[in-house]
Amino acid sequence: MTRLKNKVAIITGGTSGIGAATVRRLTQEGAQVVFTGSKAEQAKALCDETGASFISHRVQDDAGWKSMMAEVKDKFGRLDIMFANAGTEMGDADIENVKLEDWQNLLAINLTGTMLSCQNAVRAMRQNPDGPSGSIILNSSMNAYIPLGNYVTYSTTKGAMIALMKSVAMHCAAQKMPIRCNSIHPGVVETEMIRAHIDGADDSAAVRAIYEGMAPMKRMARVEEIAGLVAYLASDEAGFISGADYKIDGATTAGMMGVS
Repeated sequence: MTRLKNKVAIITGGTSGIGAATVRRLTQEGAQVVFTGSKAEQAKALCDETGASFISHRVQDDAGWKSMMAEVKDKFGRLDIMFANAGTEMGDADIENVKLEDWQNLLAINLTGTMLSCQNAVRAMRQNPDGPSGSIILNSSMNAYIPLGNYVTYSTTKGAMIALMKSVAMHCAAQKMPIRCNSIHPGVVETEMIRAHIDGADDSAAVRAIYEGMAPMKRMARVEEIAGLVAYLASDEAGFISGADYKIDGATTAGMMGVS
C-alpha cells in the first residue's frame, strides 16, 4: 500500500486511539507523518514503531501552531494531509449543570483547535511547491446528528464541525484550489479508553454488551476501520470528494426499527 507515497501528513491527537491507528495506517501507506499530543511516553513508542515524528502541542495553542508549521515546512517542504483528530469530552455535563469554564475549555479544544488545524493546513497547502493541493479531514462524531443530553458541549462542537468543514471546502473551491475538506463521524469505537472502562467495570461483559448494542450491527468499530476511511479521503482516489460528511457508525444514525 503506497498510495500516500511522498505525501506529508499532520495528525493532531495522535498518541492513542483513532489518532494512533491513523499514524500507523498513513505511514504504512507511504506518508511521512507528524503527529501531536501531550503523552510523551506513548508518543515515543509510536515513533519507534512507525518512524513518524512527534511534536508536543495542544491544538488550541495558536502560537504553537506557528512554530509547528514552520518546523514541518523546514523538514518536509510541504503539507498534503491534515487529520484534525484531537478532541475531548472531559468535564462536560448536561445544559443545567455544565460549568462555563468547562464549556469554554471544550470549545477551545474541539472547535477552536479544529479551526486552527484547518486554517494552518490551508495556508500551508496553498504554498506547496507544485501548487495548491491537499486533503483536510475532521474527526467529528455521530453525535453531530444525534446529540447527547448529558454532553451538551461535546455534542454542540461536533455538530458545528460540519458547518466548519463545509465552509472550508467552499472557500478552497471558490479560490480554485484543489484543497479538499471532509468530515468523518464515527459511532462507538473500541479504543483503549473504552476497553479500560469495560475491563474496570464490576460486570465487564454487561458493559461490553451495552457498548456493542448501540449500533444495529451489534459491535463497536475498530480503530483500524476509522483509519482506513481517513486514508481513503487523504488519497488521490478521493480527489473529487469535498464538503462531505461520512458516517462510520454501523448504521446507528440510519434510522429506527419498527415494533414487530
